[in-house]
Amino acid sequence: MDKMYIRNMELFGFHGVFEEEKKLGQKFILSLELDLNLKLAGKSGDLTKSVHYGELCELVEKEFNREKYDLIETAALKMAECILKEYKIIEGVKVFLKKPWAPIKKHLDTIEIMIEKKRHKAYIGLGSNIGDKEKYLNEAINKISNEESIEVLKKSSFITTKPWGYLEQEDFLNSVIEIETTLEVEELMDLLLEFEAELDRKRTIKWGPRTIDLDIIMYDEIISSNEKVVLPHPRMHQREFVLKPLNEIAPYLMHPVLHKRIFTLLEELTLNN
Repeated sequence: MDKMYIRNMELFGFHGVFEEEKKLGQKFILSLELDLNLKLAGKSGDLTKSVHYGELCELVEKEFNREKYDLIETAALKMAECILKEYKIIEGVKVFLKKPWAPIKKHLDTIEIMIEKKRHKAYIGLGSNIGDKEKYLNEAINKISNEESIEVLKKSSFITTKPWGYLEQEDFLNSVIEIETTLEVEELMDLLLEFEAELDRKRTIKWGPRTIDLDIIMYDEIISSNEKVVLPHPRMHQREFVLKPLNEIAPYLMHPVLHKRIFTLLEELTLNN
């Protein structure tokens, strides 16, 4: 990935824990590292294929002074989020923020922190087998779509499948969506759990009936054994209700552990059943 750097931009701001910092203000030093494709702009000479760094600096200064924060960590995070929101061409950003006049009783050059934010691609499986199943799926997709940090890129059709694990329950209605998000994987999981609760999800029987089930199937190409979010979903290759809708929107997606494409996993599952 190509890079654009903006280094040591001086800003005057009113961030700090102490009241005097918010009243009097002080100097901060900002640097940015941007991930984006610069080759199209280089070949065409078209500024719209790149980032107008003059306009970006104006945006950053405006965002930096929009509010007063106790922590420079908050100011840097807000700037990173703002940059990714305003510039779809930017895939990732590192914000380096220095506080050279930090009010501490030690001689030092500066205090500096770095916040990094990136765009991530994830696939979310949805399922419902209580009440108006289609309504629950649509409401869940709407909640995800309305989240500022998420863009829904693709949606599969809804398919009806038999229950898996606990069989004494109604058939499921299932779907998979592809999203782009600036949320980290645990942040995304927390958000999906919130949406499940808002849609009356009750966890009483393992693999039992539910109004809505939201699972992260894959997140970038990450392989994780984190207890909160195991990636890729450990049983996705065994479940037609995951593979069939996923194959509809991303047949050539590669499973990062099994090293097989989704259409191949679906073919193998169909042959073995």
